[in-house]
Amino acid sequence: MSFSGFLVQLLNGLAAASSLFFVAAGLSLIFGVTRIVNFAHGSFFMAGIYIAYSVVERFAGSIGFWPSLAVAALAVGVLGALIEMLLLRRIYKAPELFQLLATFALVLVLKDAVLWLWGPEELLGPRAPGLAGSVSILGRQFPMYDLFLIVAGPVVLALLWLLLTRTRFGTLVRAATQDREMVSALGVNQAWLFTTVFALGALLAGLGGALQLPREPANLEMDLNIIGAAFVVVVVGGMGSIPGAYLAALLIAEVKAVCIWLGVVDVFGVSVSFSKLTLVVDFLVMAVVLVWRPWGLLGRPQAPSRYVGMREEPLRPASKAYLVAASIFGLLMVAMPLLTASSPYTTVLLIDLLIAALFAASLHFIMGPAGMHSFGHAAYFGLGAYGAALLVRALGLPMEVALLVAPLVAAFGALIFGWFAVRLSGVYLAMLTLAFAQITWAITFQWDSFTGGSNGLTGVWPSEWFSDKRVYYWLTLGLVAAGVLWLRRVLFSPFGYALRAGRDSELRADAIGINVKYMQWRAFILAGGVAGLAGALYAFSKGSISPESLSVGKSVDGLVMVLLGGIQTLAGPVVGAFTFTWLHDVVARNTDYWRAMLGSVILILVLLFPQGIAGSVQGLWERWRSRSSATSSGTSSTAGGAAS
Repeated sequence: MSFSGFLVQLLNGLAAASSLFFVAAGLSLIFGVTRIVNFAHGSFFMAGIYIAYSVVERFAGSIGFWPSLAVAALAVGVLGALIEMLLLRRIYKAPELFQLLATFALVLVLKDAVLWLWGPEELLGPRAPGLAGSVSILGRQFPMYDLFLIVAGPVVLALLWLLLTRTRFGTLVRAATQDREMVSALGVNQAWLFTTVFALGALLAGLGGALQLPREPANLEMDLNIIGAAFVVVVVGGMGSIPGAYLAALLIAEVKAVCIWLGVVDVFGVSVSFSKLTLVVDFLVMAVVLVWRPWGLLGRPQAPSRYVGMREEPLRPASKAYLVAASIFGLLMVAMPLLTASSPYTTVLLIDLLIAALFAASLHFIMGPAGMHSFGHAAYFGLGAYGAALLVRALGLPMEVALLVAPLVAAFGALIFGWFAVRLSGVYLAMLTLAFAQITWAITFQWDSFTGGSNGLTGVWPSEWFSDKRVYYWLTLGLVAAGVLWLRRVLFSPFGYALRAGRDSELRADAIGINVKYMQWRAFILAGGVAGLAGALYAFSKGSISPESLSVGKSVDGLVMVLLGGIQTLAGPVVGAFTFTWLHDVVARNTDYWRAMLGSVILILVLLFPQGIAGSVQGLWERWRSRSSATSSGTSSTAGGAAS
């Protein structure tokens, strides 16, 4: 560890901060004005580098290298404007979480579009003219292009500051960030403002991607790799704060650089690999900042939106028709292994559907009735899965005992994480849950001696009398049904009513003596335990477990299931889980471009059912009943008048 190495790593951090800032600045602008948590923003970054590769390859000789990068960024800005006008503008009146679902579907579509246009291979661009060499700094070579990026970040920050503080457009953007409904009430063309801001945010992400062309090859994983870091930067800096985004990018990039410089260090006789911390250090920083300052370093508490886009319906006991339908469905599920005896794979798929339904129901429990949006629910699914696997492998306990204890392991994790999370709200709560999930994933991924590291744990099979897949299916069906019905019973208990009271009006609930945060904490623990049961069932159904069960992708899958089915109904998560898991299986097995197909189907469902599948069907059923009742009343009145 030399001073020259330390200085070079700090410079590397500055260059990385600039690249990260371009993406985070655009994301911060879009969220500040439209309130959309744009999962597709990383796709704009990826599109920027791929488009830059093609433009440079074809036109660099005629228009030059740097104009080619500018053209690529402008092309991404136009793409963003088209997406906003053709898709997002149609769902602005939908619940904000369904807008998130639409942007997730866009990620799938854009990834396969890039795959179709450029292929699966990595594409390495040319060196930047005039910046292809390196300079000597204290005897170490440092790329000249990275020096350029170090300067480019503050230049873009200054230009954005001038745009937002010295122009009428900037005034409108800052006003919309604080109160977009009031801006609309003052006569500002909100549609034009949203399109312009979305295009500018996409352009910044595209510029960030284009500028990476001389540094790294274009690949299909760039979208997901950058979006997590960009979300962290935006939240740490403060939602909607451009200077905050730059400060957060500097902080996180430099902390990573220092970890790389430290390498492996002996701390009180224990070897600590700081370089491995780079996988999770940004989420550690975010967790610390959110616990200390919930609205970020330079952010402000968000003003509540006057239009939340979702009307919370009171939960009602099941009607006779619903109970009859549920009973018929239950009997059909019991008989499915017998009806599909000639297709063993169907039983395996049904087990996956049931486990997904339980996982989605546990997430819905805190998202719908409790009003807490979690981006890291996979942490408890993974804790339950690893808990069951370790209980069987390390302690030699039977599967039956592991299924009882594993949910307690997950509930304990939820008890610790939930204590911090429930003190926040909105997107800050969601991002803190994501931070805790990523920290859990990193520990699991790197603890080779205990969790098996990246290889996971194998040989986690059911007990002998559950080794038959049909018998294990019936066990899974019974436990999933018990878990879902228990969650439903809790919601109709005094605790459930108090939980919903705190969601609907925290101030009024507090005034009548309800400790809202304590209720939410208890709900967090219950949901974590049920998710842990789903994870334990998953581990025994597959015979193994890997860190992917705690990944961001697993959490996003849970979100998609809940939102696809409908957050306002208790049947929604089950319907969404069955629909998403079945679609994923069918589409992935029948086409190479399954992501685009799945994303397109989700987009169609979002446009057709803005309240989710189950929510929209329930709404249609209630409107039909109301019309039928009105028609019957009118007929009775007419008959009565005629008789008179």
